[in-house]
Amino acid sequence: MKQFAVIGLGRFGASVAKSLTVMGYEVLAIDEDQERIQEIVNSVTHAIQADATDENALKALGIRNFDVAIVSIGHDMQASILITVILKELGVKYVVAKAQTELHGKVLDKVGADKVVYPERDMGARLAHSLVSSNVLDHIELSPEHSILEVVAPDNMVDKTLKQSALRAVYGVTVMAIKRGKDLIVSPSADEPIRENDILVVIGENDRLHNVERE
Repeated sequence: MKQFAVIGLGRFGASVAKSLTVMGYEVLAIDEDQERIQEIVNSVTHAIQADATDENALKALGIRNFDVAIVSIGHDMQASILITVILKELGVKYVVAKAQTELHGKVLDKVGADKVVYPERDMGARLAHSLVSSNVLDHIELSPEHSILEVVAPDNMVDKTLKQSALRAVYGVTVMAIKRGKDLIVSPSADEPIRENDILVVIGENDRLHNVERE
């Protein structure tokens, strides 16, 4: 089972740590603020007060034994960069770092972060998409050109098969999965019918996805 270390327990870090624990993973939560540790201590496997910019402190916690470390410190860019460097030097296999700005993200990438995330930016994009289209449930940006969209099946596609809906032929997007109640149909066939209230998980170029949103 994978082990995760979450460093920085603001809203984003605490949410990640709690969610991973609920999913059944072992989670070590680290923050130098004792109040934050007390708030999360009963919701994760281990919660430790420590200065994560102290290499010796991280060594003592056995951080190198964790499969993934999430650096969720956003307000102190210097600290997040330093911690990312230390984690990679200590041999952590996969480091995810939260960035506040594009420049911050570029530096994190340069110093060895395996993945850089922009929670505030991404949440803003998701909110914008949900506001302009009532049938869009979620929007995940994969790159500046491509995204994944979760959209309630438009009325004009209900009772048609995926092939008849022309999502690929006309809209140029691909249906990765269909959420139908509690069921998830992964890689549905072209003959799979679209039913009322189905949620289509589609991937494609952003310009083409916008056309789906407008349906």
